[in-house]
Amino acid sequence: MTMPTASANSLASNPSHYARLIARELGLQAPDLGRLLPNTGLKVEQLLDEDTLLSAHQQIQLLSNALDISNDPAFGFRLGQRLTPATHGAMGFLALSSANLFEALQAIHLYAPTRMSFVRVELFDRGEWLECYVHFDVTLTDKMRRCLSEAFIMMFFEIAGSILGREPHEVETFFNHSAPPHAALYNKHIPGPYGFSAAQLMAKIPKALCFYPNISANHENYQLALQQCETMLSQLRSSTHSFRYRVEKMMLSFPPGTLTEEETAAALFMSKRTLARKLKTENTGFRHIQKDILSQQAANYLRDSKLTVDAIAALLNYHDSSNFRRAFKGWFNVTPEAFRQSL
Repeated sequence: MTMPTASANSLASNPSHYARLIARELGLQAPDLGRLLPNTGLKVEQLLDEDTLLSAHQQIQLLSNALDISNDPAFGFRLGQRLTPATHGAMGFLALSSANLFEALQAIHLYAPTRMSFVRVELFDRGEWLECYVHFDVTLTDKMRRCLSEAFIMMFFEIAGSILGREPHEVETFFNHSAPPHAALYNKHIPGPYGFSAAQLMAKIPKALCFYPNISANHENYQLALQQCETMLSQLRSSTHSFRYRVEKMMLSFPPGTLTEEETAAALFMSKRTLARKLKTENTGFRHIQKDILSQQAANYLRDSKLTVDAIAALLNYHDSSNFRRAFKGWFNVTPEAFRQSL
């Protein structure tokens, strides 16, 4: 996932909808909205306009102002409870109509930048567990980092609960801040085990829970939301000129899996080493991008077509279908056949 740069964080790309949610949680009426706006450069009329977009700095400053107004150290939890799937536009719609929690988390991993430009989500397969890391790519005070962490974890539990039809009490949560003065309230909001002073903000999710069928899954809705998310992400990447976007665009114009790193670098008029360095600054790499594209294409073929696994392997330029099966199991921790059956 592309890491926002300083210029990306100054880009106005965050929906103002979240700002109005904050105002509602504070109980502010229209005449009082100016209290939220010091140091944001915004006017009340802009905040009320559905089409207004905020930069990362404006969004963080507005939340900081809200935290001061609330005089409640647990305001992040209160705000997080409002962050139901319906509040996240196409990304929330995509997550809610996904086949399972794993697919929903992939949606958040891929499309979080379309809603919150400074938030980056990473997923790591650890055998029986899936680890979901959350990064805030902006400079934050300790108080703001804690508030955002509490809000984002609540958002995760709201989405997971909607998909599973119950609280995911098996999930272990690790906060990268020390135990706050209101630590006793965490029992009220976090359904499973949790801890403080971790290296990174992370949710540890049992793999079995990830593939439990979503009670609200809807394939047609999923495809519609996916198209909307792809369009928004493409527009966002075009505006930030990321190298990941340029590499992805080139890969998608070649037969799957055939474009080499050397060919890509040459087409961008740079050395392979320079390309690797530029992708690293965006927290990705050539093989990582290739894996993301191939895994998404494989999942789409299995979901949307009646092609055999051998045929899909051939389409993705795997000359030996057993190699494709091994790769697929590495991506999703299940065989292609089991993946298709779960749908």
